[in-house]
Amino acid sequence: MMNIILVSNRLAKTRSISLGGLQIALLLLLLSGLMLGAAFTLQYLLVRFAPEDLSDEIRVMLSQVQNDEQQKQQFYLHSSLDAMAVRVGRMQAQVQRLDALGARLAKLTGMKPEEFQFSNPPAEGGPLVTIPGQKMSENGLGQQLDSLSHMLNDRNDKLLALETMLLQNQLSRKMLPSIPPVHTGYYSSNFGWRIDPFTGENAMHEGVDFVADAGTPIYASAGGVVDYASLNSSYGNMVEIDHGNEIVTRYAHCSKLFVKVGQIVRRGEKIAEVGSTGRSTGNHLHFEVRYKGIAQNPVRFLEKAAS
Repeated sequence: MMNIILVSNRLAKTRSISLGGLQIALLLLLLSGLMLGAAFTLQYLLVRFAPEDLSDEIRVMLSQVQNDEQQKQQFYLHSSLDAMAVRVGRMQAQVQRLDALGARLAKLTGMKPEEFQFSNPPAEGGPLVTIPGQKMSENGLGQQLDSLSHMLNDRNDKLLALETMLLQNQLSRKMLPSIPPVHTGYYSSNFGWRIDPFTGENAMHEGVDFVADAGTPIYASAGGVVDYASLNSSYGNMVEIDHGNEIVTRYAHCSKLFVKVGQIVRRGEKIAEVGSTGRSTGNHLHFEVRYKGIAQNPVRFLEKAAS
């Protein structure tokens, strides 16, 4: 804290001004700026209007001052160039990551590699048209680098979001019944109304039957969690898999079961073998697809996956 007392013949009383640490620092900074400005002004005047009989010592001193200023400018210029080189290097690394991300996205979408060659620069050309006097300044170059850096970050975020969406769609497709549960056999009874083989009456068949030899492997048509794996009076030995989104598949009349309730299975994983247990007239697999508890035609799912 500094107190300044003002005394004047015009004032009946003295006045005091209190200066805090911040005010004192600002005042010192202002005085330093004024001194530097005065020194540069004096240097310019001496060099610009120096008399012919100026002593050699003063000329050497002024020349040294000029050299020091030039060295400072060169140092600042090199520092600026080094900083820009670092930023360019970071941007090149970002471009390489974008190239790798673009290649992954092309693979996810099924594009041919030759259609999008991310590692090669795009072809360019055309006549040369220049504007005289238009040169890139240091500030202009810095602004261009800032704009390009923001654009790269924005593109990176958007491509990552697109990759996430594609991966989610790919995962959703894997969770849909998409592959036949047996690799051999044929449909003996399709989905829909039919004559029941036991009663001879018209009845709804809520799945499709694959005729296959006993012991033929049965595979999960999609990935999911086993929520039933036991004997049922009508279905016989049955496996039921929950695929999420209220989609369930059933595999009935099995001779053997190889999964347990709560087990996570992948698409194409062996879960049972063909048999003739339960309400069955022979060795076959009864395959069902249910959505929100309502039976769907499994053939539609399998045909859509094959198309």
